[in-house]
Amino acid sequence: MVYDVNALLNHINKIRREIGHEEVNIDIKEVLYDNDANEMWIITNDRPDKSAIIGKGGWVVGRLREELEIGSIHVESHSDFLQKEYRMNLSLNKLNSFVNENKENLDYGSFIALNNLIDILKIKLDNLYSFNFYNYFKDLDESPYGYFEAEKPTAIVALSGGTDSSFSLILAKKLGFNPIAITVDPGTIVLPNQFRHNIDKLVEELDVPHEYIEVDYSELVQESFTGRFHPCGRCSKIIEETVYKYALENDVPIVIFGDMLATGSQCITEQVCNLEESDEEIDEIDENRQSDVDNGVENNKVIRLNLPASLSVSKSENKSLTVHYNLNKFKGFGCPLLYEVHKKFPHMKRYSIQRILRETRSGVLEPGEALDLIWSFYKTD
Repeated sequence: MVYDVNALLNHINKIRREIGHEEVNIDIKEVLYDNDANEMWIITNDRPDKSAIIGKGGWVVGRLREELEIGSIHVESHSDFLQKEYRMNLSLNKLNSFVNENKENLDYGSFIALNNLIDILKIKLDNLYSFNFYNYFKDLDESPYGYFEAEKPTAIVALSGGTDSSFSLILAKKLGFNPIAITVDPGTIVLPNQFRHNIDKLVEELDVPHEYIEVDYSELVQESFTGRFHPCGRCSKIIEETVYKYALENDVPIVIFGDMLATGSQCITEQVCNLEESDEEIDEIDENRQSDVDNGVENNKVIRLNLPASLSVSKSENKSLTVHYNLNKFKGFGCPLLYEVHKKFPHMKRYSIQRILRETRSGVLEPGEALDLIWSFYKTD
């Protein structure tokens, strides 16, 4: 079905008049409609045009959806897509160069899975406005041309039970990484039961091997309640170190995180992990150790892949895939430790808000989503 842009503009301004908004000139670049999904994409030239179509509180686009009897209307600005397109091209260049430079060292499964990622990145670039992960994988599953899956696990996915890591696990499975999911378990102060429910449900549905690794957070929790530092940074570092160690010990070359900010050249990197050695291990090392330093460094390397960032995924894209797996939804960050720190030391909210603003500036979060997250900090006071 083709929608006439002028007729659509007249309809939008009619709704604006009826609900007391002023009539405005709006530039629409393109209108796309998916008949099978009953979804419409309205692409505007810039964000002010987007805001005019959405209207205060979403009233205009809500009425438009009802009157056109369309299941879902997505209003996006072309200026935002230009930024996303630029970042995806940077990721594509980085992934291509990384694979070409390391093809002699990559095992076959890793090589194929990374090329599958490159493939979907190209397809998303070709369908910049309307690419939908769920529809894409659904069509792929129903065709005889699905992605090849590695024979042995080529990636560890750090799985917390939130939407970002859940999205990463789904993608890793669909792209053929044959992943293992690892959850760092410090207890319910950081990993509440509703997150465990999501983890257990998702790994069962995807048929992915999973392991909880218990980690002592008592020192981190104790220091968090001194009010001297924000807990998220140290928590992330512990998780990274634990997952890297597991990958090295189990000879799995890639570690996947749900990081959404490390786009472009930072979407895939090599990490050298300095694993601590016990005194007994050090005593057993002979005088030939120095000649083995280079080999030791090489053996302690893992590939870090920030999967959502490599595809410049937004939170809304993330949720449009994970919603089909019936996972529990959480308001805010969902970490009990963080909320307790906020309650005892209100000044710590400043650093949490800075993190939200970083994601908003990057286009990962819409302003309304960011406002909901910030507001969630104050509704728990």
